[in-house]
Amino acid sequence: MADAGDRFDELVRIMATLRGPEGCPWDREQTLGSLRPFLLEETYEALAALDHGDMAGLREELGDLLFEIVFLARVAEEDGHFTVADAAADVGAKLVRRHPHVFGDEPRLTKAGEVIGKWEEMKAKEAGSSRSDVSRGSSESKRRKTLLSGVPVTLPALLRAYEYGSRAAAVGFDWARAADVVEKIDEEAREIRELVDQVGQVDQVVPVARIEEEVGDLLFAIANLSRKLGVEPEAALRRANDKFRDRFGHVEARITARGERMQDKSLDELDAEWRAVKAGEAR
Repeated sequence: MADAGDRFDELVRIMATLRGPEGCPWDREQTLGSLRPFLLEETYEALAALDHGDMAGLREELGDLLFEIVFLARVAEEDGHFTVADAAADVGAKLVRRHPHVFGDEPRLTKAGEVIGKWEEMKAKEAGSSRSDVSRGSSESKRRKTLLSGVPVTLPALLRAYEYGSRAAAVGFDWARAADVVEKIDEEAREIRELVDQVGQVDQVVPVARIEEEVGDLLFAIANLSRKLGVEPEAALRRANDKFRDRFGHVEARITARGERMQDKSLDELDAEWRAVKAGEAR
C-alpha cells in the first residue's frame, strides 16, 4: 500500500499538471482570491460531515479540503511566495515548539486542560516576541503582530469571540469562574430588558445601533461562557439550528398531513404542536 507521503506527492503532481501549460483552463485561471470561497465551502462541508457522524462523507470532504490547500499552495508557489512543503515544514516546527512536554525537556503534562493552557501561554509569548521583533520593522508587520491579530476577522462571529477570549485568557485577562460569566450574562440581559421596555414606550426612540451593541455584548458573553465550559459556541449553535429545523419540520408535517395550513394556526396552536413534537422526542 502507498503511504500518506506517496499519496500526497501524487496529489501535488496532479495539481501541477492541472496548472501546467497543457492543463485545465479553469484551474489555470484561478487566483488566491478566487479560491477563497471554495476553501470556505469545503471547510463547512467537512464540519457538516463531522456534525452528522458521516465518516464516508468526512473522508471525501477532507480530501476535497486537502485539494484546496494544495491548490492554494501551488498558486502561491507560482507567485514566488512559498511551497506546500514550506507550509508543512512551518506547521511541523510549530507543533514541536509548542509541545516541549513531548519533544523537549519540560515535564510531561497529564491533563488536556494543562496542555491547552500551555499552548495559549506559548502563543501569547510568541505574539509578544513578534511585537518586539517588528518594532523596528515595516508598518505592515506592526499591524499584523499583536496578541489578537492572529484571529482571522473572516471567522464566524461567535467563533471569533471564542478565540478572542481564549487569547486574552492566556495572559490572565479572564473571569475566574464560569459562574462569573453567568453573572455577566445576567447583567447584559437586564440591559437588553431595559431597552425592550423603552422600545415599548410610545415617546421613546431607541437607536438601532444601541440595541445592536447590547445584543452583541450579550452574545460575546455567551461565547465566553461556552469557552469556560469547554464548548465551542459555533458548533453548539449549529446543533441548535439543526434541532430547531428538525422540530419545526415535524410541526409543519403534522399540520399539512391534516390538510391544514400553518399560517391559519394561532400562536397557541403552533406552540401546542411544538410541545407535542418535543414530547415525542423524549419518548
